[in-house]
Amino acid sequence: MEEEARCFLRRFVEEFPAALKADDPLPVGLLSRKVSLEELHGESLELGQRLLAARDAPPGLRFLLCQAAIAQLLKDDLLRFQSPQEANLEEEEKVVLLESEAVQRLFFNKLISVALSWSQELPQFPPPPSQSFQCSVHAIKNTRRKMEDKHVALAEFNQLFGIQDGVERAYYAVFDGHGGVDAATFAATHLHVALSHQEALQSDAATAFKAAFKSTDDMFRHKAKRERLRSGSTGVAVLIHGQQLTVAWLGDSQAMLVRRGEVVTLMDPHKPDREDEKQRIEDLGGCITYMGCWRVNGTYAVSRAIGDFDQKPYVSGDADSSTVQLLGDEDYVLLACDGFFDAVKPSEVPDLVMDALRGTGDPEGAEDLLAECAEADVGHRVAQRLVCHAKAEGSSDNITVMVVFLRPSGQLLAAAGPESPPA
Repeated sequence: MEEEARCFLRRFVEEFPAALKADDPLPVGLLSRKVSLEELHGESLELGQRLLAARDAPPGLRFLLCQAAIAQLLKDDLLRFQSPQEANLEEEEKVVLLESEAVQRLFFNKLISVALSWSQELPQFPPPPSQSFQCSVHAIKNTRRKMEDKHVALAEFNQLFGIQDGVERAYYAVFDGHGGVDAATFAATHLHVALSHQEALQSDAATAFKAAFKSTDDMFRHKAKRERLRSGSTGVAVLIHGQQLTVAWLGDSQAMLVRRGEVVTLMDPHKPDREDEKQRIEDLGGCITYMGCWRVNGTYAVSRAIGDFDQKPYVSGDADSSTVQLLGDEDYVLLACDGFFDAVKPSEVPDLVMDALRGTGDPEGAEDLLAECAEADVGHRVAQRLVCHAKAEGSSDNITVMVVFLRPSGQLLAAAGPESPPA
């Protein structure tokens, strides 16, 4: 990693030899005009990742640079960037808001300063994770007018947040927005940050995940109110930590585990017609009605989500979470939105993945979709093939599929053996 890091840092400091001036344009577009102190970590991290990824920074170095720059930023006097409070806000709605352009210019300058320092003397980097999970991901807008899905893959979760407790962690998530992309974008920007801040993370990841979802929903409530946003998002997130896998979810995005070619159920998605969800909503005074699909109070087709504040508490922001022990014979974990699972049954997934690994069983019309990844290795072609299959099966929704291999894809092929000839 050291030589790769040196090469990137040389290129980066040639492009940014000095701090940005007050009238210099920012190198990355802002996420918002104003940012709360609570949101600053997540937004700065997202902007830093975008800047470095666009310049092909090695992932491990990206995370370490951002972590160092944010640590410096949060020690600074940030109240000098405070925005005046709006006069018509209630007392409980008043939060400290910072002018994003000014505070993010400071963050970029911290990042430039760290890169300059490291280009002159490379620090002793922490060792990379001993396990590196191959991740295949693909997302399409499909026939919908807008793309409202978001996804996150953080193989170096600990490095990003400076966690040094000897337990390796990798984080993966899929968010399916509705009524706009704002809630999905917010969750993709902040949920992993909120998770890293939970004291329970090291002792009880399931509890930490629930608290992180709640914190993210609460944060988005403030943003939605001050910016008059009305969107919502389901979400599913997985944390692989040591020999355990923890999944947490809101709504009907799903994660499933495959072990030795067999499906292991991790979760039960939240849908309005699920009996316990229906009872919960009716106990609160709401109702479930069928209008093309089952809907909460005749509006949303999800019973739990981040956002959707006009239907809270019927559309709950309380996540569920569970943890399974990893035995070492797991093949992969798959995360996807309902645009995939509404068209594909979980029981179909193992054969579809194996067909994709072998390069067989392409659905009709797959050529155009798969042409873009013709040069990719076989593992990274899997998600594209699964997305294509869901579309061929009639899905018209946004489709996002993420496959995280817990064993190398080559091992799965070897264990499965050659494909049986047709009868």
